[in-house]
Amino acid sequence: MVRLTPDILQAVAKPARYTGQEWNAVHKEHAAMKCTFALSMPDVYEVGMSNLGIKILYEVLNQREDTVAERVYTPWIDMEAEMRTRHLPLFSLESFTEIAAFDFLGFSLQYEMIYTNVLNMLDLAGIPLRTAERGEDMPFVIGGGPCVYNTEPVAEFFDLFVIGEGEEVLSELADAFIAWKEQGRNGGRRGFLRRAAAIAGVYVPSFYQAEYAEDGSFLQWQPLEKEARPLIYKRVIQDMDAVRFTENPVVPYIDIVHNRIMLELFRGCTRGCRFCQAGIAYRPVRERSEEKLRALARQLVDNTGYDEMSLTSLSSADYSHLGELVDQLLADFREEKVSFSLPSLRIDSFSIELAHKMQQVRKSGLTFAPEAGTQRLRDVINKGVTEENLLEAVSAAYRQGWKAVKLYFMMGLPTETDEDIIGIAELAKKVVDRYTAIKGRRGVKVNISVSCFVPKAFTPFQWFGQNSLAEFERKQQLLKAHIRDRSIQFSYHDARVSLLEGALARGDRRLGAVIYEAWKAGAKFDGWTDQFRYEAWTQAFEKCRIDPAFYSERERPLTEPLPWEHTTPGVSREFLLREYQKALQASLTGDCRRSACNACGICPNLGVKIVDWGQANG
Repeated sequence: MVRLTPDILQAVAKPARYTGQEWNAVHKEHAAMKCTFALSMPDVYEVGMSNLGIKILYEVLNQREDTVAERVYTPWIDMEAEMRTRHLPLFSLESFTEIAAFDFLGFSLQYEMIYTNVLNMLDLAGIPLRTAERGEDMPFVIGGGPCVYNTEPVAEFFDLFVIGEGEEVLSELADAFIAWKEQGRNGGRRGFLRRAAAIAGVYVPSFYQAEYAEDGSFLQWQPLEKEARPLIYKRVIQDMDAVRFTENPVVPYIDIVHNRIMLELFRGCTRGCRFCQAGIAYRPVRERSEEKLRALARQLVDNTGYDEMSLTSLSSADYSHLGELVDQLLADFREEKVSFSLPSLRIDSFSIELAHKMQQVRKSGLTFAPEAGTQRLRDVINKGVTEENLLEAVSAAYRQGWKAVKLYFMMGLPTETDEDIIGIAELAKKVVDRYTAIKGRRGVKVNISVSCFVPKAFTPFQWFGQNSLAEFERKQQLLKAHIRDRSIQFSYHDARVSLLEGALARGDRRLGAVIYEAWKAGAKFDGWTDQFRYEAWTQAFEKCRIDPAFYSERERPLTEPLPWEHTTPGVSREFLLREYQKALQASLTGDCRRSACNACGICPNLGVKIVDWGQANG
């Protein structure tokens, strides 16, 4: 057990990140448990505590009488320095147990730029970074989250990955571990991994060896164990009403990124944006019923004391009975002054009316995501909205009293031209002018945020390359030069980070050496602007004699084998190729919830179906 003395806590900026003892934290006696999990989103406490997946799995595991799950996050720079100086190992927040003493250490991999944090946490815990170097008494390191659809750059650091939704599979892993332990740990670590690999949705990377072509491209996988299946399909929950949701979330003592209740309406999105990995990875849509959501909302408010609730999903405004649900929730909690918000709005007047109704307690700005500045490019990415849709939506907002709008765009999208970039500035100016036309005066604030396109695995754009650093920076300056109205504020992402993300998102196992060298050179918290060390990464690529552009900027031939296709969300390659061709033609694909099936392959491959309570057969 690690002991934090007052002098340690006085030496760091936010000691509450490390002291635990929060409301609803679960405390169990480890000696009485047959299986122990440490769960982490490998980022600072305020970010990790906001991760809904960790909250859910924490409750799923802790409801078992034979299992305990505790939390651990990445120590901030000041705390890490204290820990290394005092030789303190990484510890859990509930019992201050050394992480190396747990049976499992699970990481939720939300985006590629936290990979160096994983290595840093393993090192702080005293756990060998590579799975091949771990002894029999070391935890099994598990990865989950969106990045599991290409795990290969970090494969050598993980014992196994959970592909897809974890509520059921983690309990199955716990059962397998307990049985293996009670039977004398037959076969050692590899013996347990063989048992784990037999569980649907579990991928053991050490059971596969990569082969490469002469030009350096990936060629094929060579299985090393009979349990190495050629395809590992994601796990998916069919009945969202039946599965456990977080009902007693841990309430922090300090402010966190999402310091509110998160009520998950449904999973999945079938809008079909061609750049969006989540839209493929979380299909099909499976809604919770209104009755279940109201009951969960009641429990969450009673068990936490929060007076703010976010109705979350990939596209929350697409919930089939959203209007009725909002009316019911507002009535249920009117006396308690609980406010509600939607993190994502459709670009239509219904969303504005709904947002106005929901934000009568607390009014904030509105956020829309046109993604591209011209209709041609919006059709290429299958966004399915028009300029007039946006202008009608902001007009409705202005009439309801809003004076601030945020617009999200991307640059570097496939087939993009300078006209598309300039179109972002022109569209933002039209949004400003619409306020003046309605109100007869100036006074609106329009913030436009422009990210750099990153091609992701299992999307129709997985074959496209990224722009070069010079091209991204040229486009950023081009857009900046065309924004002349002071009502428009322009922010953009660091293109260097996006290019690194692109290399890791479409990388293979050879990048593990690069990640390791970058970490050794000081890379960590790479998603934090003030901590990002680009030179550590450039030196790492040079030392490993790997060109990052081979992964980020190279357009892949459509016939090239891809190193991530064996851990799959169930989508067919044929569907992705069709969508790739339709993108080149700027041709739209409809939402399969509202029109015919698009034959993406996910429902039949996974044996699951859409659950839409607005449909007669829902």
